[in-house]
Amino acid sequence: MRNFFTDSNQQYYHERNQYTIEKLPDKVLRDIFQYLSPKQINQVGLVCKKWRVISQNPLLWKFVSFRPNYGGIQVNPQCIDFFIQLIGARFSELRIVELATDLITPNVLYELANKAPKLQYLTLDFSTAMQLHDFTDLQSFPSRLKSLTLCLSENIFLEGFLRKVYTFISSVETLHIIGTYEKVEDEEEEVYETVNVFKLKQFLPNLRVVNLWGVPFITDEHVDAISSNCAHLECLCINYCPKVTGSCLKLVLQRCRKLKTLFLAHTKLDNNVVKMVDWEKTRIEELDIKGTELNSEALISILTRLPHLRWLDASWLENMTDQVLEAWQNSNAMGSLQFLNMDTCDSLNEQALVDMIKRHGHQFHGLCLGGQHKLLEYFWMNMIPQLRNIRVMVMGIAEDCCPKVVAKIHVDQFIDCIAQNCPRLTRLEVRWDDETLRFSDKSSKFIDVLRMKCLMLHSIVLSDGQYYELVRSNFERADRMSVVRTTEMCRTGLLHCSRYFNQLLFN
Repeated sequence: MRNFFTDSNQQYYHERNQYTIEKLPDKVLRDIFQYLSPKQINQVGLVCKKWRVISQNPLLWKFVSFRPNYGGIQVNPQCIDFFIQLIGARFSELRIVELATDLITPNVLYELANKAPKLQYLTLDFSTAMQLHDFTDLQSFPSRLKSLTLCLSENIFLEGFLRKVYTFISSVETLHIIGTYEKVEDEEEEVYETVNVFKLKQFLPNLRVVNLWGVPFITDEHVDAISSNCAHLECLCINYCPKVTGSCLKLVLQRCRKLKTLFLAHTKLDNNVVKMVDWEKTRIEELDIKGTELNSEALISILTRLPHLRWLDASWLENMTDQVLEAWQNSNAMGSLQFLNMDTCDSLNEQALVDMIKRHGHQFHGLCLGGQHKLLEYFWMNMIPQLRNIRVMVMGIAEDCCPKVVAKIHVDQFIDCIAQNCPRLTRLEVRWDDETLRFSDKSSKFIDVLRMKCLMLHSIVLSDGQYYELVRSNFERADRMSVVRTTEMCRTGLLHCSRYFNQLLFN
């Protein structure tokens, strides 16, 4: 009997040892490691010799960020020579790479050009630069790039560097120039033109997407210059460029017949100039005029002459009034609209929004009406059934906004109404705080219904408090750990619904 149990135990442990992770083939381990970030791959390489060899496989290093300020790998300045050796050994399959200032050297760029032939997306971050390296000896640069991102410094001029790379970047289709808008504290502070846009555009004939984000020296003349050499331009983003007035738009839209996406958020658009643009002759499908100071006449002039518009961000517009909304609907230019953001448009009244949703609610896939204290329980309970195809929805007003909401909101009725009418919902944001929301111990049942009915829901953003904790614990019990978030850490918008969202991503 003793021998029988002994043999059985030995056989059990023998079979158990056959199915440990150490027995997995290298290819399977490599496929598992592909789901890890570069930092995590470095960590698993410390487990054992076998994992170390696998972690150094170039196929695992297709996307690497060396920008520690954005979660990338930190390279010690004393180890740059070793880093250069690794480019040929470990980074030969690179597709996407982000380089901090210390790594933008002639030797590193030379190795990337010669040892990483598949490199297509390059980010050069000069934003923390105090002084550039000497690029006199730079003879080679990646020449198969599809996307080039330049993060500018406030006072480091890049002309000496760019002069060496102009002849290598003609294949670039997406250009990002990321400015210092967030760093400029005083409007009267002197702004330096750190990039010669007039010369740069001569060497970029194949541009399809241009993103000039927060570049304080960009004017209409710069935008006009870029468009003069970009017949294939499809997306133009000049958000947070405070010197742009729109005087370039008429000529830009005449030249770039393929232009479909135009982002002008927080620019200084001039009302008279904007009204002179031939909007009806364009193919604009996506427009961002958030935070501009356009008057009602200019808004009517734009919106009523864009028949192909499917995506609009008109949030934080003081002059977005009932008259604008009525004129827009009467022009029949709203027929293609699918995504609409009118967050914090305080001049709109409830009845105007009711008429719009009753007429066009069935076609909306995304609707943001947050920040409006007039839209309470009665409005939403009547409008949600009209939004059968909605995927993204934002409602409520944050606790720190004025005026304060006095009425109580029965959130259980909201949740049940959404669950019964919005099966395609993927993102939901409810900004009312605990003092405004009315809920009970039975709220969990309504949350269960929402979770079971809206199977594609992967983001619920709520104000921090007891109701947030209740919803989060409910989803966590169902093993959906990352669905519920707070308004302090997350905001829901419609930018991800833009057709050029992936191309516009940076940092």
